[in-house]
Amino acid sequence: MLITQLKSKETIASLASGKAFIIICHGCKEVSFPEKEVAALVKELTESGKVTGSITTDYICNPENMKLRLEKHMGEIEEADVVLVCSCGVGVQTIAEYLENKKVCACCDTYPLPGGQGVTPLEYDCQQCGECYLNLTGGICPITACSKSLVNGQCGGSKNGKCEVDPDMECGWERIYRRLEMVGRLDVLKCPTQIRNFATDVDVK
Repeated sequence: MLITQLKSKETIASLASGKAFIIICHGCKEVSFPEKEVAALVKELTESGKVTGSITTDYICNPENMKLRLEKHMGEIEEADVVLVCSCGVGVQTIAEYLENKKVCACCDTYPLPGGQGVTPLEYDCQQCGECYLNLTGGICPITACSKSLVNGQCGGSKNGKCEVDPDMECGWERIYRRLEMVGRLDVLKCPTQIRNFATDVDVK
């Protein structure tokens, strides 16, 4: 299973500089989910007038269930500048794919525990690296979407949009570029070089 942990207050405040719609997933809360901290975050943002709406549900990584829930709130979502998602990386990627024209950001980092994760039938993956990059890459994980897990852009070996390691696999960084272009966030690629903190990755300890 997994552990989700809220990002720092400063990080979340920078993500919610405008109006925000908040999605909270309790699908894996029986393992470890910062329920009280998330409730306090939603209360604080709501009182500041920054929240257009919010929903709490189970397993947003189940796209059929998630779609039905979101359809009831599309007006509030359209009104928001950003959709903040409190879940593991799989949930964030599911929301980002569905709301492809909207800025979708992760409020949590995900850490692994032995066992399975999520119920999504889609091909999303979260390596649970403890250092979520989804806010910089348009909701597409560079660790799992790229065969080399590159966090600073593509390697230059892709051909016709396909990965040089696996010709049947779409280049993850080309996907990221197209998504950022779609939501008008190509400026994100100008950010300083991202250095991955492997100390947060249980698998390499």
